[in-house]
Amino acid sequence: MSIDIFKFLQQNQSVILEKWMTNQLADTGLRDDLISNEELRNESEELVQEFIKGLSKDNIDNPESPDFDPVLEILGGISISRAQQGFSPKETGLFVISLKEALIDLISEQNWEAATVMQSIRSLNKLFDSFSIYTFETFIKGREEVILRQTDEITEISTPVIRIWDNILALPIIGTLDSARTQVVMESLLTEIVASGSSIAILDISGVPTVDSLVAQHLLKTVSATRLMGAECIISGIRPEIAQTIVHLGIDLSGIITKSSLASALSYAFRTLRLEVKTILNNK
Repeated sequence: MSIDIFKFLQQNQSVILEKWMTNQLADTGLRDDLISNEELRNESEELVQEFIKGLSKDNIDNPESPDFDPVLEILGGISISRAQQGFSPKETGLFVISLKEALIDLISEQNWEAATVMQSIRSLNKLFDSFSIYTFETFIKGREEVILRQTDEITEISTPVIRIWDNILALPIIGTLDSARTQVVMESLLTEIVASGSSIAILDISGVPTVDSLVAQHLLKTVSATRLMGAECIISGIRPEIAQTIVHLGIDLSGIITKSSLASALSYAFRTLRLEVKTILNNK
């Protein structure tokens, strides 16, 4: 490849940027609700500058060259940011591909020998295919981090420990219990027992759709951990269908206090603590 091409790209850096911006802004799928035109231009300008700066005769056919590390760093940051903002993999990938198209269009417009043009296009395709793969892989990692964080947040929200009375805690469980969620439930409950000094904890499973042997084992582990902390544990929300399932599976809950509703469990807790709730009539 002639060195004139590298000089040509350096001299036409602003032209490349404008062609690329035109391609991006003309895209009907442009997410101007997620990124402003000014932000898009700033990202594009930074990437073009680093790409032209790092490009040389020695690395045009080597996407693994350390000279392109600044380019990959920029692409990685953009991919992570767009994954967090809600862009799709396709939209993020097109960001890189549209730059390649701008470069190829510019080179194709020149009156160079066909062999030089073809070699230039072949080399750029190889480079940008590698950049696109890196962008996609980084985007997926960023999206996975978002999903994991959201899952953790949802798990925490769906397992709130509530102080419903002095020395009485309640933990309503909604959804299916698995090993990871059971760990969160136990940690949240035990932490609150220590913080509040409560002696009774109510696990309400009204929102658990089904109870199988695995869910039952998770419940038993939670009850055992609660007792080790010196608190009595009551399981409430045992619906008739769940009771039948437990009996059918042969699960032994005989050593655990169970109630059909949270109200029944709270009433039992009051009696255990020798508390009495009275209605005071205000006669006018």
